[in-house]
Amino acid sequence: MVSSTPKKGHLLIAEPSIIGDVAFNRSVVLLAEHNQEGSIGFILNKPLEFRLNELVPDIKKSFKVYNGGPVEQDNLYFIHKVPGLIDNSIEISNGIYWGGDFETIIDLINNGSIQEEDIKFFLGYSGWENMQLEKELGSNSWVISENHYQSSIIKKSTTHFWKEKMMELGGDYVIWSNAPENPSLN
Repeated sequence: MVSSTPKKGHLLIAEPSIIGDVAFNRSVVLLAEHNQEGSIGFILNKPLEFRLNELVPDIKKSFKVYNGGPVEQDNLYFIHKVPGLIDNSIEISNGIYWGGDFETIIDLINNGSIQEEDIKFFLGYSGWENMQLEKELGSNSWVISENHYQSSIIKKSTTHFWKEKMMELGGDYVIWSNAPENPSLN
């Protein structure tokens, strides 16, 4: 379902017209916060070449790490669906949380209590100042969609997620779902 007003927990789907923006071209962003001060989100479908255990040597398992967005790319962020295991988690919506005690996460991953389908890690985040996201929506940079996947969005979002969302939107978006990433190379 498409919405016209962004809300915490919604998905932002990059319009096909976002071509030159390396960070947001073909991105699907989960809005973790949206209020009068601005918005924060994480790009769900852009895996990096890094693995978590390469960035945090204390972690013994190799989880994927994603490009969360162009802001603070030297910081590690995470969303998860296990708030009962991770203190200080902040609910986004529908069983999805972000943040929490990182030392606890290290222990839980190493002892097998948290699996990769429970948590998703990001370098950086996507951020918008007050009214910046609304301006981008007004210039047709994004389509807002409800997150009907709820907490299963953690394992659902893959590199093909943007294409799947284009197919779900239907109409002219279906044509773009199969277009090359840079149409000038066609």
